[in-house]
Amino acid sequence: MSLQGIVHIAQQTMQRFLNPGDIAIDATVGAGYDASFLARSVGPTGHVYGFDVQKEALDRATGNLSNAGLMDRVTLFNAGHETMADHLPPEIHGTVKAVSFNLGYLPASESPVTTLVDTSLAAIKTAMALLHRRGVISIAIYGGHPQGQVEQHRLKAWAAHVPYDEFRIASYEFTNKARNQETLLLMERAKPKG
Repeated sequence: MSLQGIVHIAQQTMQRFLNPGDIAIDATVGAGYDASFLARSVGPTGHVYGFDVQKEALDRATGNLSNAGLMDRVTLFNAGHETMADHLPPEIHGTVKAVSFNLGYLPASESPVTTLVDTSLAAIKTAMALLHRRGVISIAIYGGHPQGQVEQHRLKAWAAHVPYDEFRIASYEFTNKARNQETLLLMERAKPKG
């Protein structure tokens, strides 16, 4: 047995919160791997909404989701994740059971586009408002590039100041990994007292 990487921990955690028929969001679609995982988790009666600013990413994701027979339970938006509340049906606000963020850049792409800390933070705050009272937000932050290091530093500092009686936030990382540091933040709404 060995320690698991952040993607595995993120998926294990989200799996515990998701049931067939649930609503989930892939806030950074990329090639669609998280969207596929979420679509399988919510089943044919659930739905996944995905966001990405790059058409190349959405084209890849559409192909991967279609090949897996999952496209019928996924809606993709060519839009920044900070705009997700504007694109989602109002009736699902407050019902989202899982939101997945993979911050960084599109793997195996020549594009210089990366996520940016200000829009990522705005998107995370939006996700917090959309979340079901028994939902989870998973934020994978990849510090292997300059913008990723900025996101890692600022988001960890922000998370440390979120009131504990509003959200529980756990952090997972390999502390002694010298290069390409990865951090996973897991956020759960605090249970009401009483």
